[in-house]
Amino acid sequence: MLRVLGRQTVACDGVTRREAMRVGGLSLFGGVTLPTFLQAAESQTPRGPAKSVILLNLFGGPPHMDMFDPKPEAPANIRGEFQSIATALPGLRICELLPETAQLMDRASLIRTYSHKYNSHNPYNVLTGFDGGSDRENYFAKRTDHPSIGSICQYLDIGPTDVPRYVTMPAFPGYSQALRRAGPYGGYLGSRYDPLFTVCDPKFDRKAKGDYDPVIAGGAPVLPSLDALPDVTARRLDRRRSLLAQFDAKLSQFDTSRATDSMGHFQQQVFSLLTSSKTRGAFDLSQESDAVRDRYGRNLWGSSALIARRLVEAGSTFITIHWEAKNGSHWDLHGNNFGMLKSHLPQLDQLTKSLIVDLEERGLLDSTLVVIMGEMGRTPRINKNSGRDHWPQCGFSLLFGGGTKRGTVVGRTDSQAAYPTDRPVSAGDMAATIYQLLGVDPAMTVNDLSGRPVHIGHGGEPVREVIA
Repeated sequence: MLRVLGRQTVACDGVTRREAMRVGGLSLFGGVTLPTFLQAAESQTPRGPAKSVILLNLFGGPPHMDMFDPKPEAPANIRGEFQSIATALPGLRICELLPETAQLMDRASLIRTYSHKYNSHNPYNVLTGFDGGSDRENYFAKRTDHPSIGSICQYLDIGPTDVPRYVTMPAFPGYSQALRRAGPYGGYLGSRYDPLFTVCDPKFDRKAKGDYDPVIAGGAPVLPSLDALPDVTARRLDRRRSLLAQFDAKLSQFDTSRATDSMGHFQQQVFSLLTSSKTRGAFDLSQESDAVRDRYGRNLWGSSALIARRLVEAGSTFITIHWEAKNGSHWDLHGNNFGMLKSHLPQLDQLTKSLIVDLEERGLLDSTLVVIMGEMGRTPRINKNSGRDHWPQCGFSLLFGGGTKRGTVVGRTDSQAAYPTDRPVSAGDMAATIYQLLGVDPAMTVNDLSGRPVHIGHGGEPVREVIA
């Protein structure tokens, strides 16, 4: 639906200039800001080894010591109840509930010392590289936020125009609590650079007994409005085009600059996405065999990973999967840590193996960077509710493909996995690494709303140890 956003203050011509600055994106985007405010950087197409990125954000903070940094010699109230197993990388051991991932570790780069200061439950630090905020100021998304990595990719015009370049699945972060968490948006670049957010309606086979009762989320993400696209008639599309034409006519009364022309071009891109067979095809899991669906897992996260692979094949640049749903389908493990992990880790193990092997067999892994991480780690000490609490001082990041080194481990932690003892990696360092692999200079700047240039890597340096 076409919407003009803003207060209902009307000038003598019936429409204020401020109101006309934004137009709804036919359910695809949060809004389309006029290019007057979106002066895109002049740059050549980046040429890095990674042409696409799939970033799986384990929302809440996955417990690093229970997954990729076991401490078997630590006291019982720290080491937890899981055993470790050997991996394909000699000398490296990980959690026993990740046997398939263990066989892939000779192809992975593991960072064990992701460390920052931002103790907040949103993917802001993961998706932007900025960790200098506070929970009070940066919990909810707002226009003054720093843009996400995917938004910068759109700003730099990376990727084709007949498929969504930047996609977030299965829904916007915070959807399960009806709030908009900071992180995935265009921020001060404008909402033109927001991702395409899919929507989901997960089904559960039983009623959860609380927030820490892991009930598996079934279903798959679908396109907003586009899920019924085959039923959209030419007449309905023509009516939408007519509405846009009326808006353009009104806008031209007070702005006939190149910015208006560019706005029309962006509208054309929206329509191209609405009608693109490549977009619809990427989300059509009926084109996959039952064997492939079963291999990824017939749950929300396996289905999201499979769609991510299909989006990579279609040409999308930046795809995020935000592991968040109701009924304990999250990683904020304040209670029942080990019970939750007995459900989560097998799902993660299954989709990780399927995605990496699938990309490799299709010749896409070398050009696709896969990143698995969360916004923080968890406390070394187990609390009275058999859970672990927030711990941004240390966490992990697991990388595959896209120009990364195989069989690499970066960083060491102390005897309780509490703090890095060498090579701490900041949020800015992680973002800079992703930019470097995409061929984007992490020292590049964009202007915030006050016109102040801000480095997209927020002072971070690429982690050279993981770059081939």
